[in-house]
Amino acid sequence: MQTNTTRHIDLECLHCGERVPLDKHVAGCPRCGENILEARYNLDQIDARSWQAALTQRRHTLWRYHEVLPIYNTHNIVTMGEGGTPLIKSQALASMLGLRNLYLKDERQGPTNSFKDRQATVAISAMREIGVDEVVVASTGNVAIAYGAYCARAGIKLWAFFPASTPGAKMREAALYGAEVIKIGGTYDETKEIAARFAKSKGVFLDRGIKSVAAIEAMKTMAYEIAQDLGEEEVIGAPWRAPDWFLQGVSGGMGPIGVAKGFREMHALGLIDRLPKFGIIQSTGCAPMVDAFVRGQRIATPVTDPQTVIATLATGNPGRAYELLYDYVRENGGTFADASDEEAFDAIRTVARLEGISVEPATGVTFAGLYKMVQAGVIHPDEVVVVNVSGHTLPVEREILGEQWQRQVDVQRSFASPQLPEDKLMSALDHIEGKIRRVAVIEDSPDAARLLQRLLVARGYEVMLASDGRVGLQMLIGDKPDLVITDLMMPDVDGFTVIEAMKADAELQSIPIVVITAKELTASDRERLSGQVEKVLQKGSTIDEDFIDTLVDKL
Repeated sequence: MQTNTTRHIDLECLHCGERVPLDKHVAGCPRCGENILEARYNLDQIDARSWQAALTQRRHTLWRYHEVLPIYNTHNIVTMGEGGTPLIKSQALASMLGLRNLYLKDERQGPTNSFKDRQATVAISAMREIGVDEVVVASTGNVAIAYGAYCARAGIKLWAFFPASTPGAKMREAALYGAEVIKIGGTYDETKEIAARFAKSKGVFLDRGIKSVAAIEAMKTMAYEIAQDLGEEEVIGAPWRAPDWFLQGVSGGMGPIGVAKGFREMHALGLIDRLPKFGIIQSTGCAPMVDAFVRGQRIATPVTDPQTVIATLATGNPGRAYELLYDYVRENGGTFADASDEEAFDAIRTVARLEGISVEPATGVTFAGLYKMVQAGVIHPDEVVVVNVSGHTLPVEREILGEQWQRQVDVQRSFASPQLPEDKLMSALDHIEGKIRRVAVIEDSPDAARLLQRLLVARGYEVMLASDGRVGLQMLIGDKPDLVITDLMMPDVDGFTVIEAMKADAELQSIPIVVITAKELTASDRERLSGQVEKVLQKGSTIDEDFIDTLVDKL
């Protein structure tokens, strides 16, 4: 393998379809501002049947699919033999569940024992190709461990930011590979924000997780392997086959997004005749995707206080990832389900004793979700089901590093009080036609609500407060104000739903609306709000910039 001078790789905006060349400086769509772009290849140059035959002669790793991975020069590949993990047909567990075709995609067998090795090999190879020598990543465990191993091999310095809830063994393993481990005394979402600000202040490359092209591309190789293995299970060289179901426990959702892209590409190449249904499983204590799906909402309301001990699934704000998975399930079938921590741990014991496979808690959640889907009749006995066994239970050696392997940061003083755009709000109110006397504020942050109330009362307005969208709508119906100020991201009923309900109500639709939000608006968000509200204002940064400067100096 070497440099391919005939192929071309573009990045395509998932909102407006704009295409730009693959480049490290592209952070979003230059036309509409969408922040998730996907790699596109000149698939018409691939003769699917010849390629299918050639793959059987290549080394059994994910890099056998290099024609559809974002690398021009294969000499830049950083690999330790990842991918090519076995697809194991279940016997005892399948019999217990009444399933005839249950398969376990055993991702525990990667170099660092999780499916994140796929992401690491592609991401670090891409970084080497574009000249990155230092990178920041936020992680709940497996990503940082995998990046630590591959960065060590590539000679790239890694800054790994973890929330304090991450198991110590996972942070210790990342440190063993030479990563600078920073433990943040806050949630994973807060950790991601601090990591991003740290990278910007220090001028270091930031791996963007779901927004990373390399990460999505890496995960799609699982789909290629599954289809190839299912096709060749009985006859070598037989046509590839998609399963009826692919199940995975998720936090941010990047894994199944990549898998979905892989199945779509194979369908476009004519290698499979259909796309599988997806079972997306979350921990009950942190299930924003499940909650939104049950309500029929395409945008998930963040969980601000995750109630799960499974740290790797404690992402409270899935952002755009949920929208992409929601669209996939609506188009191709499937569902979102949840399982409790207790159900997950019971499932771990059951799988270990029936199949001899010891899995991490995130996979335990997946199996617990599988049980529920089978019992509910969502999955039928004759369907082909593939479960992503995403990681191993094995801990890292505890005695090698001693105790000086991490740096701890107290997040509490890093988050400043909410910063409201006072001048812009007053300007917006001055330009709204009609007399405004009574203002309804719908805001789930008590601090932000109090600041808004104080600000408006000082200007002579009468203020009504509601702590969430459901209470807010009831308040509006019972006591119509002259103006509504609402946040977007709220539990249960979000601001988008409030706005849509108001516009559908003849008595409320003429009330002017001002949105004040900390949400990073996507192109689809802006399109959804266009013509519906008077003004959209951004809350200021929740991060104390002096704190970030101090952190950079300290580290």
